[in-house]
Amino acid sequence: MKIILIIIDGLGDKPIPQLGNKTPLEVAKTPNLDWLAKNGICGQALPFRFPRQEKPESDTCHLALLGYDPKIYYLGRGPYEAAGIGINLKEGDLALRVNFATLDPEGVASRPYGAGKNLKVIDRRAGRIEKTQPLIDSLKGIEIGGVKFLMKKSWGHRAVLVLRGRNLSAKVSNSDPHRVGSEIKSIVAKNKSVRAIFTADILNKFLYKSHQILEKHPFNKKREEKGLLPANCILTRGTGFFIKTPSFKKRYGLSACCIAGGALYKGIGKILGMDLIKVKGATGFPNTNLKGKFLAAKRALRKYNFIFLHIKATDSLAEDENFKGKKEFIERIDKNIKTLITEPCSSRAKGKMRTKSSSPNLKNTFIVVTADHSTCSLLKRHCSELIPILIYGNGKDSVKKFSEKTCKKGKLGIIKQLELIPRLLDLAKI
Repeated sequence: MKIILIIIDGLGDKPIPQLGNKTPLEVAKTPNLDWLAKNGICGQALPFRFPRQEKPESDTCHLALLGYDPKIYYLGRGPYEAAGIGINLKEGDLALRVNFATLDPEGVASRPYGAGKNLKVIDRRAGRIEKTQPLIDSLKGIEIGGVKFLMKKSWGHRAVLVLRGRNLSAKVSNSDPHRVGSEIKSIVAKNKSVRAIFTADILNKFLYKSHQILEKHPFNKKREEKGLLPANCILTRGTGFFIKTPSFKKRYGLSACCIAGGALYKGIGKILGMDLIKVKGATGFPNTNLKGKFLAAKRALRKYNFIFLHIKATDSLAEDENFKGKKEFIERIDKNIKTLITEPCSSRAKGKMRTKSSSPNLKNTFIVVTADHSTCSLLKRHCSELIPILIYGNGKDSVKKFSEKTCKKGKLGIIKQLELIPRLLDLAKI
């Protein structure tokens, strides 16, 4: 028995007045997802959340969905992002997520970063800058207090910062204020340990030094001449140590692979020992190669017992309040998932497709469709709504359509995300 776990990021939503008080998933035309629901069992998943969290977060929810209790295995967001963009982490490396951002240029002219009161962040993404490699190159080779600072580009305005050295601590705050118009934050130690105080100090020195370099960089000067925002500072968050995690194969006895476009999800797969399957055109954006992802999953069934397939843009569209775009993207997912659950005939009826129910590709295969969390379009953020889930491959219930409302009536009931993998292994008799 094999398992394909399809995680549609931020799939769930709250009812939206402009959609007739329905969610994007409810109004979307999804004949293929409905077919899976009709021929499978459905329910709702309760997203994982630490007591300190206001809302579910992607990294911890994915760990829970993959059967790893975040209370035990969570490293912090930084290491997963670093692994996902190809940084070969060493035990003890401290990794952070980075945004290139814009400090108020007028304020910078009169009061440089580090001189007295902090400056306001006027854009957390520097106008959604994409070409950041020249800026990253200018920050190479920085070493403070015997600690090396390594930076690598992720997508768009994002990058990853790795601190490699001794006497480091992850118990430090973020510099990212998370709100435009707020002042950039100084990093402070979260406890009184020598290591935390040292780490906060060298990070602040790095941010000050990097700001001085970026503010004068010719690339930023050219951006300003064109009327574009300069990427003149770095915002940090998600600090965490890299520590080896037991592999998925060792933990569950299943050979596993990961198909994803976003760095976080590839990084989670990599740190859990999954092989990363590259798909041309697979990104975290709405233009991602959905068909390529599903075809890759179908091919991966020949070699792997467990396939983790991640789709991102439902989440980002909702965060942009683009509920119509979210609905349309769900319809694109549904259209392309057909390539997974059907296959071309090899008989005389050339060019036709087998019916879903006769596809030999699905024999002895579970297909699971769910999300890491809901993302509420009108709130433009993650929310704590229950998540629809379907499991195709062992039994049926009365559910005929895949949506938040209909899945409430499913045979699975409400399950915690941490219960999913044990439940699947039980159903599959693995």
